[in-house]
Amino acid sequence: MNKIGIVIKSEYLRRVSKKSFLILTILVPFIFAALVFVPLWLSTLNGGEQKQIAIVDNTGKYSKIFENTDEYKFVTSSDADMQAYRKNPDKSIFAFLFINGDLLENPADATLYSDQQVPMSLTDAINKTLSENLKNEKLASYHLPDIDKIVADSKIKFDIKAVKWGSDGKETASSSEAASMIGIVLTIISFMFIMMYGAQVMAGVMEEKTNRIVEVIVSSVKPYDLMMGKIIGIGFVGITQIFLWIILTAALIGGSALFLGGSISASDMSNIGAEILSAIGSINLTWIAINFIIYFIGGYLLFSSIYAAIGASVNQQEDSSQFMMPIMLIMLFGFYAGIYSVENPDGPLAFWCSLIPFTSPVVMMVRLPFDVPIWQVLISYVLLYATAIGAVWVSAKIYRVGILMYGKKPTFGEMIKWIRYK
Repeated sequence: MNKIGIVIKSEYLRRVSKKSFLILTILVPFIFAALVFVPLWLSTLNGGEQKQIAIVDNTGKYSKIFENTDEYKFVTSSDADMQAYRKNPDKSIFAFLFINGDLLENPADATLYSDQQVPMSLTDAINKTLSENLKNEKLASYHLPDIDKIVADSKIKFDIKAVKWGSDGKETASSSEAASMIGIVLTIISFMFIMMYGAQVMAGVMEEKTNRIVEVIVSSVKPYDLMMGKIIGIGFVGITQIFLWIILTAALIGGSALFLGGSISASDMSNIGAEILSAIGSINLTWIAINFIIYFIGGYLLFSSIYAAIGASVNQQEDSSQFMMPIMLIMLFGFYAGIYSVENPDGPLAFWCSLIPFTSPVVMMVRLPFDVPIWQVLISYVLLYATAIGAVWVSAKIYRVGILMYGKKPTFGEMIKWIRYK
C-alpha cells in the first residue's frame, strides 16, 4: 500500500473508532426526528385544564354564539364582575371578552382582557366565531333569498394540476412544492457537511502541528501525501456518516410516522402515501443522488484543501480567523443564494452561482430537482473539479512549508512566496 493509502486508512480508522463519532452518528438522526415529530406530537396533546372565558356582552347579541371546546369554556358575565376581576383577579377565570357595541358597525368594540399572556388558540377561536357570525349577519342584511347558498356555491377552490412529459411520452404528476422542499434540504445538507468536514481537516492539521507530531511524520511521508491522505480519509469518514445518517433518519421518521398515524385509517394512510409518491414521482431521485455525491466530493475537495493550507500556516486557533473569514463569507453567500433561488431556480442568481465553483456545490442542489439542462451540469462539473485540483496544488505548496513553520503568523504575501518555492 502506498503512503497516501496508509494515511487514508489511519485517518479513517482513527476517527470512526472514536466514541464521539459513534455517539454523534447515532444521536443526530434521533435529534432530527425529534425536531420534526416531537412538536407535532406535543401539539396534539391537551393540557387537561379547560380555561374559563367570561363574556361581558352589553349588546346581548353575541354571548350565545360561543360554543365550549375541550380547551375553553365560555360563560356569561357582567361589567361588575369584570371590574372586580381587575382589582382582585379570580384564578378560576382566565380572560374576559368585553363587547360594548354592534361589531358589524364597529369591530373595535370587542376587547379581550386577561392578567396573563393570551394564547393564539384563544384569539383564533374568538375571531373565527365572531367572523362567521358577522358574515351571516351582513348577508342577512341584504334580504336576498337563498343568499347563503349563493355565497357557499361561489366559493370554489381551484388547484391546477401540473403534469410533466417524459422523454418517452409518459405523463407523471409534477410538484413544485416537492421539488422545492428537496432542493432546500439538499442545500442545507451540502452546506453543513462541506463546512463541518472541511473544519475537521483544519483541526486535524493544527493538532498535529501544535503537538509537533508532524515533524516525525514528514520524515517518512511527503507533505503532499500527508495532506491528501488526511483530506481523503476524513472525506470517507464524512461519506460513511452521511450514509448511516440517511438510513437511521429514514427508519426513525418512518417509525414516528407510524406511531403518530395510529389514529388514521388504513385507507387514509394509503391515500397520503399515494399523494407523496405522486408528488415526487416526476423527480429523478437517482440523478439527484448521484449529483449530490459528485458535488459533495468536489466541494469538499476544494474547501478542505484550503482548510488544510490554513491549518498548516497558523500556530493557534485564534490566528486562523483572518484566513477563515473570507472562506466563511463565500460559503454563507452560496448558502443564501441557494435558499433565495428556490422560487426562481432558473434565474440569473441561481444560474451563475451554480457555475461558480465556490458556490456551485450548494446552489446546484436547489436547481437539480427542476431538471437543469445537462450542458449546464457538465460545465459546472468541469469548473468545480478544475478549481478543486488547482486549490489542491496551491494548498500543497503552502502546506509543505507552513507545516514546519513555528512561532510566526504568516501574512498573505509570505504565503504567496511559499507557493513559488520549488
